[in-house]
Amino acid sequence: MSTPLSGSYERVPLLVVFSDDSPVRDTYGGTGEIVALEAHLLRPEKASDTVIVFMHPIGGGAYLPMTVALAKAGHHVIYCNSRYRGVDSALIMEKVTQDLGACVRHAKEKLGYSKVVLAGWSGGGALSAFYQAQAENPTVTHTPAGDPFDLTAMDLIPADGLMLLAAHVSRHQTLTEWMDPSLLDEHDPTVRDLELDLYHPDNPHQPPYSAEFLERYRQAQIARNRRITAWVKAKLAALKAAGRPHDEFGFVVHGTMADPRWLDPAVDPNDRRPNWCYQGDPRVVNMSPVGLARFTTLRSWLSQWSYDEANADAERCAPDISVPVLVVGNSADDACTPSHTHRIYEAFTHEDRELHEIKGATHYYMGPDQLPRLQEAVELIGGWLDRHGWS
Repeated sequence: MSTPLSGSYERVPLLVVFSDDSPVRDTYGGTGEIVALEAHLLRPEKASDTVIVFMHPIGGGAYLPMTVALAKAGHHVIYCNSRYRGVDSALIMEKVTQDLGACVRHAKEKLGYSKVVLAGWSGGGALSAFYQAQAENPTVTHTPAGDPFDLTAMDLIPADGLMLLAAHVSRHQTLTEWMDPSLLDEHDPTVRDLELDLYHPDNPHQPPYSAEFLERYRQAQIARNRRITAWVKAKLAALKAAGRPHDEFGFVVHGTMADPRWLDPAVDPNDRRPNWCYQGDPRVVNMSPVGLARFTTLRSWLSQWSYDEANADAERCAPDISVPVLVVGNSADDACTPSHTHRIYEAFTHEDRELHEIKGATHYYMGPDQLPRLQEAVELIGGWLDRHGWS
């Protein structure tokens, strides 16, 4: 029998508040000593001791089709925004992990839920995996920039289960796979290597791309990320040597939507629309103001975008996670493609894991034609929750 997606629920505004003793403030507003996270509790009429908790590094998903559909199907849901809601230029992933921990604690100690299941959607997947790994086996005592931030002392409460839904491996690996390696000068994006410029009509390499070109291209993307990381580290060292250890420096990263898979459907194939990505025409997004990491800062680059230094990586964190895991990929996803879904699933080492694909589903399940796929996904999630006693 199909799960109805028309059940009633109430939307309850929440504030998750906790103290912050960081020496530097990287969010605007407030007194500085207090972090106040804005959250929504979607509470159906049916009582439950289980709540599904969503958080994304820069948030904004409280009205996503999935969160609403789960509530309409009778599941209690919290969507909690991180302190960096909507602006990731100074985002520190270790601090977002603290934010998620505060929400989990609020759900259990203030709202009275005995079971919490993390739902990592898109970029929330790596965050949720990183949180769970650190809650089960805390190891991180500093940010990648070397600033003290001790997750081992925060008494993070482990979730009871983990769902990774339309998720990618990490923000730093995703950025690297999307970076435009043709840029040769970070200060002048017009200086390019023609043979690596996907969008130049005179580039001799056109879809379908050869394996040799793709290998060269991927290595050039990693090399560009590492060049930026080296520059960031040198800049931070110079600031510290000048006696200004808390200073920051903002910079622009041009060209961050040039992944061959958007132009060649044979690369990481699925049912996505060719010559398109979740933000629109990739040729436009590549240099648009809303691209990944377009505006960033030194510490945020290392914590959020650095290929080698960032911690929040679902693939690396998975072996440290012992709770049941559900991984769901969408076959028409134009953001998180199958290779990421399978890499995440295969990284878990325990047996209580499931992998499923929703045929024809797009990243957000937006539009009337996506309702049957959304229904299928909610039924799948509901069945998994029921089997673990979390209804």
